[in-house]
Amino acid sequence: MNQKSEDAILGLLNERDETALAEIQNTYGKLCYKLANDILNSREDSEECVNDMLLKVWKTIPPKHPDSLVAYLITIIRNTAVNRYLARKTQKRGGKQFEAAWEELEATLESREDLNDTIDTHELTREIERFLETLTPRTRNIFLRRYYMSESIAEISAAYNMSASAVKISLMRTRDKLKSYLREEGLL
Repeated sequence: MNQKSEDAILGLLNERDETALAEIQNTYGKLCYKLANDILNSREDSEECVNDMLLKVWKTIPPKHPDSLVAYLITIIRNTAVNRYLARKTQKRGGKQFEAAWEELEATLESREDLNDTIDTHELTREIERFLETLTPRTRNIFLRRYYMSESIAEISAAYNMSASAVKISLMRTRDKLKSYLREEGLL
């Protein structure tokens, strides 16, 4: 979708025109559903997450004015799906792809509970964003596809025409660099 179309949808939201939600569903629905389903591995839960995302967009725009509608939607759907996943995990259910990616990253960041006790989550987020800016675009995208979009190694391999082994090595090296970076910044 081009910026002009994004601006049109944002304009409809700002005017409180409900057709904006249909436009979001038509344009971004499949992407948002896929992201939620990659985390949750459940059609029903993923559909509910998309509906929750649409409701949140309706409630937050305005007053929010995101620079990128698609980035805003992806952030909402990802957070909604992760929260639902964590709630389900206590019930001993879960999406295997997200769980595998989370475990890989969690090992890099040591224990999540320790991090939450010792540093501000927003500070950690800012530092990870700064770290990502130091990476080449390809390495950054591989990292984001795995740990933000929860894509499988096979999906990333196909997208970049790389072997699964090469993707795993890239992710391992990036996690190691992230750990070193966060140690240098005094966050680990």
